[in-house]
Formats: sequence, C-alpha cells, structure tokens
Amino acid sequence: MKVKNLVYALLIIVLGGFIAYRVVSNKKKNDESKKFGDKDTPTTVTGIIVKTSTFDNNLSLSGSIEANEQIEIRSEVSGIVEGIYFTEGTFVNKGQVLFKVNDIELKAQLRQAVTREGLAAENERRAKLLLQKEAISQEEFDVARADHASAQAQSQLIRAQIAKTSVKAPFSGKIGLRSISPGTYITPTILVAKLVNTGKLKITFSIPEKYASQVKTGSSIDFTVSGSDKVYSAKTYAIEPEVEVATRTLQVRAIADNIDGKLFPGTFADVKLPLNIIKDAIVVPSEAIIPVQSGKKVYIANNGKAKEVMVDATTRTDSSILILSGLKAGDTLITSSVMSLKNEAPVKVNVKKS
Repeated sequence: MKVKNLVYALLIIVLGGFIAYRVVSNKKKNDESKKFGDKDTPTTVTGIIVKTSTFDNNLSLSGSIEANEQIEIRSEVSGIVEGIYFTEGTFVNKGQVLFKVNDIELKAQLRQAVTREGLAAENERRAKLLLQKEAISQEEFDVARADHASAQAQSQLIRAQIAKTSVKAPFSGKIGLRSISPGTYITPTILVAKLVNTGKLKITFSIPEKYASQVKTGSSIDFTVSGSDKVYSAKTYAIEPEVEVATRTLQVRAIADNIDGKLFPGTFADVKLPLNIIKDAIVVPSEAIIPVQSGKKVYIANNGKAKEVMVDATTRTDSSILILSGLKAGDTLITSSVMSLKNEAPVKVNVKKS
C-alpha cells in the first residue's frame, strides 16, 4: 500500500508541475505577443514631406546601331575576274574601281555592232536621197531608219554591259572581307564583299506610345555603348508614321557622327531620350513604392496612422520615381518598413530633412 501511495503521489507531483509549466509558458507568450503585436503600439518608421520640384524627364531606352549606308558588292555580269583593286578592311572612295571582269567577248561584240551601225547609217543616208528623188516610198525609208536606230541601240546595250564589268564603289566607306580572287568565274549571285559607311551611324530605338507626342525630329539624344564610358550625342531625323500594334511602340531613328571610329554597326546602345521638363513634379524615393496587382501604392502618415494610397507612377531612375497622381505636396510619405505595414496601422514617423 505504501508503495502504491508513493507512486500516486509522484504522478500527482509530475502532473502538477507540467500544468504549472504550461500555464507559466503560455502567460509568457501572451505577454510577449502583447508587447510586440499590440495593435495600439505604433511602429516606428522613417518618412519625408512630399515637395514639388522641376523634373528633367529622361526616358531610358535600348537601341541598335546601324551603318548610315551599307550594301553588298556584287557583279551585274558574269565572267572571269581579271583584277581586284581594293584591300580588305580599308577605306575606299566613291567611284573607285573595286574589281574588273574580263570584257574581251563584249568588246568583240561591240566592234561587230558598231560595224552594223555604220552600215545601217549609210543605208539610211542613201534611202533619204532616194526618197527626195521619189525613187523609193516613204515606207522603205522608214524601214531603213528603223534599222539604223536598232543598230544604235544594240551598240549602246553592249557599251552598257562593258561598263558593268568595272564595279565601282557607290559611296565612300570601309570595305570588308572579299570572297573572290583573280581568275574566279563570277556571277551576280556571288557576294564579293560588303561596303559600309561608318562616318555616320544610325541609332534606331522604340518608345512607348504614350510618349509619341513628345518626340520631334531634330531632338538631341545621348547614348552609350557597352565597354565604354563615353557619352555620344545624336539627333533624331525620322519617326515611323504609325505605332506598332504588337508592341504599342513607335520607332524613332537618329544619326550620329562617328569621328573617332569607335562605334560599330550591329552593337546595342543605351539611349537617354529627353522628354518635356515637368515643373511642380512630385518625385519620391523608389523604396516607398509597393507594386500591387492593380498598380502601385504608397503609405502616408495621417493622424498617427498609415494610410494606403494608390498612385500613378511613370518615369523611373535608379533611386526615384515620378508620381503623376495620388500624392500632393505636404503629404508625409513613409519610406521604410512599407512592405510590413497595413492600412490604418499606428505609426510613429521620423521625418528626414531634405
């Protein structure tokens, strides 16, 4: 009996101790919960007083650099290449002969055509004299005159073909790598080389349709390229007349001087397009903006509580964003702990001085 009573007593003591432990533990948790989660305890945050300022509205865009003029050099006639008169990768002038196709056969055809032309001219002269003496009809004279004109046209055609055997540069620029050698039989389908004018370069970029009315020809832009810190300038000279439906963007083209020759066609450009300067603009730190499904929102402090406000935000820089609507000068904008705030939550704002 004594052993049995002792066991019961131990069980009672252990159970009582466990219950006491849970009571104390729950009380402690409740105290901590009240201490840190009490809805009446304000959250300390930082903020700023919203002010207006002048905003230089620059749009950051991606563009591509293209040669001002670029063509593929080909021969218009078929034949054996008898001479190449350019060095790969060098500058050539407009009108410079790049290569020559053998024209021996064409010159022989020309001599034959010139002989026929002379005979036709003499026949026309004689027919004219006979017509004046009424020895032949007008119809016979017209036939002789037509034969002469046909012979002249044949001679001109062969001369044009001979001229095509000397391929000349249509503009000044740098010529690329050639794919032919002297003695190659060339046809119009063979690409000889590429000629590129890199003295000036085109920068093509697209802007969102909402900015279309702010872009005009003659506007200055700045751009940079990968691997260089130098800022280049260009001027817009052409704007696509319609917005691309698929992307809702408008294509714009600018032209830039490539004096130092360090810009290359085919590379990408980071374009800064200046838009209208906005007076009395509201610009806020980017960290105050909270993206939501329906747009963007911020929190302002109102009578000691956080108030959720939807905003219309647009142009963005690395550290700030332009607000078009939703905020006004004098609002206290909360800039810290915004992701954990809730509407109507009590806050204590430490205002930063600007």
